[in-house]
Amino acid sequence: MSDVRFPALSRRGFLGASAAVATGLAASACAGTGGGDQRSGDSGTLTFWSNHPGTSKDQELEIINRFQAQHPDLKVTLVDAGKNYEEVSQKFNAALSGGELPDVVVLSDVWWFNYALNGSIEPLDGHFSAAGVKVEDYVDTFVADYKFDGKTWALPYSRSTPLFYYNKDVWAKAGLPDRGPESWQEFDEWGPKIQSVVGEGKWAHGWGDAKNYLAWTFQGPNWTFGGAYSDQWKLRFTDPATIAAGTYLRESINVKKYASIRPQIAVDFGTGVVASGIASTGDLKGIKQNATGKLEFGTAFLPHPHGPGCTTGGAGLAIPARISDQRKVNALKFVEFATNAANTSYFTQATGYIPVRKSAVGDPGEQDFLAKNPNSKTAFDQLPLTKSQDYARVFLPGGDQIIGTGLEQIGLQNKDVAAVFADVSTQLQAIYDRQIAPKLPK
Repeated sequence: MSDVRFPALSRRGFLGASAAVATGLAASACAGTGGGDQRSGDSGTLTFWSNHPGTSKDQELEIINRFQAQHPDLKVTLVDAGKNYEEVSQKFNAALSGGELPDVVVLSDVWWFNYALNGSIEPLDGHFSAAGVKVEDYVDTFVADYKFDGKTWALPYSRSTPLFYYNKDVWAKAGLPDRGPESWQEFDEWGPKIQSVVGEGKWAHGWGDAKNYLAWTFQGPNWTFGGAYSDQWKLRFTDPATIAAGTYLRESINVKKYASIRPQIAVDFGTGVVASGIASTGDLKGIKQNATGKLEFGTAFLPHPHGPGCTTGGAGLAIPARISDQRKVNALKFVEFATNAANTSYFTQATGYIPVRKSAVGDPGEQDFLAKNPNSKTAFDQLPLTKSQDYARVFLPGGDQIIGTGLEQIGLQNKDVAAVFADVSTQLQAIYDRQIAPKLPK
C-alpha cells in the first residue's frame, strides 16, 4: 500500500467511537457524493452541527451568544447532531445525499479526510482573507493535521492528546516515584508492584476498548517500540517492532495479569478500579467531577524514551462544499470567532481540551488557570513530543475499529499477535485498494 505522492498529507485524533465497523464503512464509502448543485439558503442564518465535545453544550451556546453580540446581522443555531463524532458524521453523510446541509460541522480525526477526498467539504484557504482568519496563530501541529493536497480542510476546535493518568496514593503505597513511567519497559517492571497494592478485582493499568479508542491510545506506545500502524500508505502491522508492541500488550494482560481492557476507562480510573490508564485530555473534567472518595491523581507524558510517544487527537470544524460562497464566508467567520484566543481558552478550561491558538497560551487568564491546574498543563508541555497519526487509523474508512478490534483480540482473547496483525493488515489493504487508491490525485 506504499504511496509517496503525498509526503505532507497530515493525519489526526480523539473521543468515543460507537458505530459498528460495517456502519462506518458504509457511511464512508458513500460519503462526499461531492459535486452536484450548490445548496442555497439564508446566508445570515448559520447552522452549527455538533456533538458538544466534552459535554460542552453550555459553552457552545455561550460562544454563540458572544458571536451574535458582535455580529448582530448573523444568527447561529446550534443543532444536536449526535452523541458522538460518529453520529455527527452519519447525519452529515445523509444530508449530502439530500436534505439541509449545516454551515459548520464538527468532524473528528477519523472522518474529515474521506469528505475532503470526495470534495464534500470546502478547502478553506481561499476564504481566509474574507473571514479574517490568521492561520499562523493556530498551533502548527493542530492546523497541519487538516492538510491534504496542499489545502486546509478544517480548523482545529476540540483538540486533545492522550495523557497518562495515575493514582498517587497507589503509587506511594507501591513505593514508586511520583511520576509517570519513562518507558513501557519500566512500567512493565512497575506493573506487578502496583497490582500487589490494588489487589484482586482491580488492575494496575487499564486500556480503553475498541469503541473507546484503543487504536488511538495504543498508537503512541506502539511508536516507542519502533513500530507503527503504517508509514504513510505502507502498512506496518507485520513489522517485528509492531509485533513486539502487541506482545507487550498481550503479556501485560494475560501473562503478568496487571493490565485490563475496560469499556469505561475514565470511569474506572475515577472509581479506583484501575490505578492508571491512558485517556484523553478531554477526560480531565469528568474524572475530577466523578472521582469517588479523595482520589488524588496526577497526569504525565506518555512514555517517550526515543522520541514522540504520543499522538494528537480530537476534532475540527469543517464547512460543506455545496453551500453558497457567502454562507461559506459567514460560516468561517463563526469558526474563526469560536476558536479565537479568548473563546478557545474559555472552551478548553471548561472541558480539558487544549487551546488551539498560540496567542491563548499568553492570555493571563489561561496562565492563571494552568498554574492552578497542573494536570491540565501536562498536555501543553507534552505537545513537542507528539506527532500526527498513522494513515492506517485515520485515513482508511473503518480503520480505527478494525485496528482496535484486533488489539482487543490480543488482549481479551489472548490471540497470537502476528496472526491478528496479519489479518488486520489484510483487511486494511483491501480497503485502501478499493476505496482510497482510485481516488487519490494522480
